[in-house]
Amino acid sequence: MNLKNSLKFLISFGLAGLLLWYVLKEIDLNILWENVRKANYFWVIVAGLMALIAHWSRAYRWKLMLQPLGYNPSAFKSTIAVLIGYVTNLVLPRAGELARSASLKDLEDVPFEKSFGAVVAERLIDVLVLLVLICLNLVLEFDRLKDFFLELVGDKLPNPVSLAIALITLGLLALLGLYLLRKNDEKLSQIALYSKIKGIVTGLWEGFSSVRNLKNPLAFWAHTLLIWTMYYLMTWFLCFSLPQTAGLGPLAGLTMLVMGTIGMAAPTVGGIGSYHFLVGKIVGLYGLDPQNGITLATFMHTMQGIIFVVLFGLTALAISFFIRKKDQSSS
Repeated sequence: MNLKNSLKFLISFGLAGLLLWYVLKEIDLNILWENVRKANYFWVIVAGLMALIAHWSRAYRWKLMLQPLGYNPSAFKSTIAVLIGYVTNLVLPRAGELARSASLKDLEDVPFEKSFGAVVAERLIDVLVLLVLICLNLVLEFDRLKDFFLELVGDKLPNPVSLAIALITLGLLALLGLYLLRKNDEKLSQIALYSKIKGIVTGLWEGFSSVRNLKNPLAFWAHTLLIWTMYYLMTWFLCFSLPQTAGLGPLAGLTMLVMGTIGMAAPTVGGIGSYHFLVGKIVGLYGLDPQNGITLATFMHTMQGIIFVVLFGLTALAISFFIRKKDQSSS
């Protein structure tokens, strides 16, 4: 790990620790632990199976995106790569997507830049799905959520005019840069470094744009729906594990999914601290006191953000090791 990555990890880890301390500083940890110890782990097993289905579906969707590029990796090996990516994120934040594509390169010899371009495309699609869920959540729970969101981001929103000017300026600069590169492409191609970067960018773009040339778009969107349905049910069903939160309804599950996803996307190791803060705070709108709210957030994050990820990820790493060893012995 170089100095830059070490600093990023330390900052991410430090921010996670600071947020976690802030969330837990007024919580009775003995009560929290006692509630977790007495939880109904049947629902944890159900949630774990749903998480596994979501990971398999994500891998299959990735496979569909690679088919227009001439690659058809097995769903099993694609799932192994996805699980390795998730466990990598717990050690090196934001490195999971890189590890995922690198693993598929080793397992199925799919070019890294093409599979990574497809990963970028599917992540953007997931962002769009999340935006739809946020809008749906606000419509269904407007009275409950409006003050919370305004308090959270209202005074942090930039001036619309300044934001528009900045975006237009960046867009014009990007177009100018692309024009100059295309105009001088023949001369620049004689430079080895430029040719290498151009090849990587071309591969990334091919992977990214593969969503436009899907052979089975219906299956792609069906898997997108399945992924997020499993995420939703996994989040809601984990509430049933604790007696204090078993009565939370489906709309509470949707709200926790939205806030939890935002928390997991924050620049902290594995969403630690940010997930606890957002989910622990939002469930207060559904009648939970801070003790039970933070207990639920801690329980949910520990199960779906750490236990499931480590269990599935280490199993995937072991399987990938044996696959590589078998391939080497047979060659």
